[in-house]
Amino acid sequence: MNQTRRPIWRIILRVLLVLLVVIGAAGVGGYLYLRNSEWWIAVTLFHNDHRAENFRTMHELFPSRRVAAGTDVWAFAHPVGQLTLPESYRFGGEARSLEGFLTESETTGLLVVRDGAIVHEWYADGYHEESVVTSFSMTKSVVSALVGIAIDDGYIQSVRDSITDYVPELRGSGYDGVSIHDVLTMSSGVAFSEDYESMFSDLMWLPIRVFGFQHPVTDVLAELEREREPGTYNNYISSDSIALGLLVSRATGSTGADYLSRTIWVPAGMEGDAWWNTDYHGNELGHAFLGATLRDYARFGRLYLNEGRRDERQIIPAEWVHASVNPTEPHLQPGENPDSFWTFGYGYQWW
Repeated sequence: MNQTRRPIWRIILRVLLVLLVVIGAAGVGGYLYLRNSEWWIAVTLFHNDHRAENFRTMHELFPSRRVAAGTDVWAFAHPVGQLTLPESYRFGGEARSLEGFLTESETTGLLVVRDGAIVHEWYADGYHEESVVTSFSMTKSVVSALVGIAIDDGYIQSVRDSITDYVPELRGSGYDGVSIHDVLTMSSGVAFSEDYESMFSDLMWLPIRVFGFQHPVTDVLAELEREREPGTYNNYISSDSIALGLLVSRATGSTGADYLSRTIWVPAGMEGDAWWNTDYHGNELGHAFLGATLRDYARFGRLYLNEGRRDERQIIPAEWVHASVNPTEPHLQPGENPDSFWTFGYGYQWW
């Protein structure tokens, strides 16, 4: 009896061993595949060990479009001398170390422009003056400028138009019938979780859906529902900015990157090409993922400082610049406001 059983158990053990080897090999292979896939990058996008590198190579890691610069560069004035920044500053009634703040906030670049001249320029973590630095919510303000220019160009008739007149993919969603004005001022009434602390919030899950699952961002927005009456409450949500990015491309019949190139990047004299991440279906992401050099971000800031002008040339309509930073409705006003999620006040994608 024992002699009969031994071969059977040996066969079973060998089969189990083979299965373990196969499962182990599959697991290792799957892990190696995952480590080299968009999935892994999307999941670890904000991880401390990868963040600095990811944020200067986003245009290489995921689909992106080039925002071409021209040859007529808007030069900075020659500074009289480099500005020495103070070692400390006061905040909340306390003296704080500037170096400590830069380290704690993991700042990778700091540029100071005064009277049209660069008076301080500093980089860390391998960044330098030619690094393409990914912007996040600052992209929202660039998209706002494009909306204003598109209105001035006649592609969009009015901020009172419904956004779904131009973006038909959003009909039937929470955005159906919402005015462009209410989307610009983060008052769409659409339900979207902007929780930065939860990996499962709509915002934090968005890169995984768009870059990992490769879902069209139009589908993501089309799923959203309305939670309150538009134009009554200021609630900061990135989906509004994504909708505005779609508005620019649909209204102009151009990609957002091309329209940005010919209306701002070239005429404003940016010195380097920018890159704008898209989903896998060619839609620019209007809430974030525009990459440019620190100096070109400073040039964009100078446009708003100069009421939309580069020297004497009007790039962004002056009235749009003014309206963007001067909200008029009660729910958009700064200070303690029961109809706003925060105290800063909000305009056209500008605090």
